[in-house]
Amino acid sequence: MKRRSILKAATGAGAAWAFNPVGSATEPSLVPPPKVLYSNDTTNIMSCVSPWRDKKDGLTDEHLRQTIREAEGADVHVLQPGLGWIPWWESKLYSPKEHYEVFLKSHGIDKPNAVGRYLLEGGDLVRTLTDECGKDSILPFVSIRLNDGHHTRKLADALKKGKPDPSMSRFYWEHLDDYRIGDDVHNWDESVFDWRFPEVRDHKAAMIEELCDSHEFAGLELDFLRHWVRFSPQHTTEDERREITTAFVKRMRRAVDRKTFAGKRRWLGVRVPALLDIHPDQGIDLAAMAKEAGIDFVNLSYSYFTRQDDAVARIRQIVPAKTSVYAEMTHTTLTGKAISGSGTQPYLRTTDEQFYTTAHLAYEQGATGVSFFNFAYYREHSLPDLGPFHEPPFHVLAKVADRDFVARQGHWYFLSEGRRDPVLGDDKPLPALIQKNAPHRFSLLCSPTAHQVKDGLLRFRSPEDISDRTIEVRLNGQSLQATPFVAKPIDHPYDVWLGEPEEFVCFRVPRPLIRKGENEIEFIVTGGIRVKLMYLDLTLPV
Repeated sequence: MKRRSILKAATGAGAAWAFNPVGSATEPSLVPPPKVLYSNDTTNIMSCVSPWRDKKDGLTDEHLRQTIREAEGADVHVLQPGLGWIPWWESKLYSPKEHYEVFLKSHGIDKPNAVGRYLLEGGDLVRTLTDECGKDSILPFVSIRLNDGHHTRKLADALKKGKPDPSMSRFYWEHLDDYRIGDDVHNWDESVFDWRFPEVRDHKAAMIEELCDSHEFAGLELDFLRHWVRFSPQHTTEDERREITTAFVKRMRRAVDRKTFAGKRRWLGVRVPALLDIHPDQGIDLAAMAKEAGIDFVNLSYSYFTRQDDAVARIRQIVPAKTSVYAEMTHTTLTGKAISGSGTQPYLRTTDEQFYTTAHLAYEQGATGVSFFNFAYYREHSLPDLGPFHEPPFHVLAKVADRDFVARQGHWYFLSEGRRDPVLGDDKPLPALIQKNAPHRFSLLCSPTAHQVKDGLLRFRSPEDISDRTIEVRLNGQSLQATPFVAKPIDHPYDVWLGEPEEFVCFRVPRPLIRKGENEIEFIVTGGIRVKLMYLDLTLPV
């Protein structure tokens, strides 16, 4: 039975969804649960160059439908309708007319942007999501960003001009001085709102409650990551943050449960940092959320990056077995220095084998499935200098659900500095500055199978020329033999920011050396000056 057939059997749905009143179901909407979640940030429609949209187009329902159709292979389409400040759906609580024709007009902004035009013409992204997903029995989920900081850096200049950013709500602008976390409006982590104020929580809750009551969708994801700051730690204790956050999630459980979807209980989940160290600052207590709020899934994210570690195993020790756990993957594993501001940094594309290997590691640790975030950004966006660009590898979506398939593919393990981002933690293994004659150790999680039979290649990447250094490497106690640089250890279509030969040192790895679990790598600079490292990877071809 194919996955889509399983989906139809589990929901009892065919070409159209059927809705039932609350109380008709007590179990989550899918048993077995879905394997592949695809996150759609909506803004990619207008920021990415796609084959189905003219650059001069605004925003239309057909654009959203195209993003759903092209993500074939996903069990769940998770829509993020905007930044979470303004409803990008029909709302009586804060209508588009109120925002674009009353509030903004009172500040001299007479022409709505593309999103404003779409909403004022009666557009409703959530209804379009459900309608399009129903044509192929894909589960429509809605993800709400709880404290998004996009565009808040523009506030200082905008405030001086008295012209608010169209992406921010009246509530935000009128209470900026009352509720924001810090004083520096140039920094998003200080210009977002502090959740210690009941008014902030109530405002967000009311918006979500209205959405749950007025619209049909199969699940709600509460996004704790875009962006991840919600509290000013100096004003709240860890216990206070935990109590506030758990109470909010319980409130959302009640809102979700007031209706069902296709005769099944609607899902409630959370997108949270994959690193547990960040949770206390966030007030995130997954055990309490599972026990007291009955969350159905946890989506583990490293914000902007694909990473490989033991996050799933650690979370599995916290939440019940019935709680689904997903490992999030994105379009990139590493970014460089921005060319001309935020969003203009070169980035290393995630390859097919890296997706498959990351999924394989997650399944080995007990993951229910995987999720995808920022997947559309293989396409041209921002600056042409970041290219050449490609169509996203949509074929991956239909394959990662097959645990046997991902185990059989060539494996591509890696450690990356990603970027200096608090969501990635301060104790990540990279970047590293390795002094001469001071052995530095890395631990690389691997799970090879009988299908990877050839010797592997271990590469170390520096942001500078290290061709004049003498370097020795040991893997699990055995010295490795140096080998020439290879730009693509496993072939892929991406020819951008692959690094220069002089930035790498590479070593041949006998296949029997790689073991399941942690593999210990010792890196020693024996000649020349210290070495900076930002990336290392190990490929095991089939």
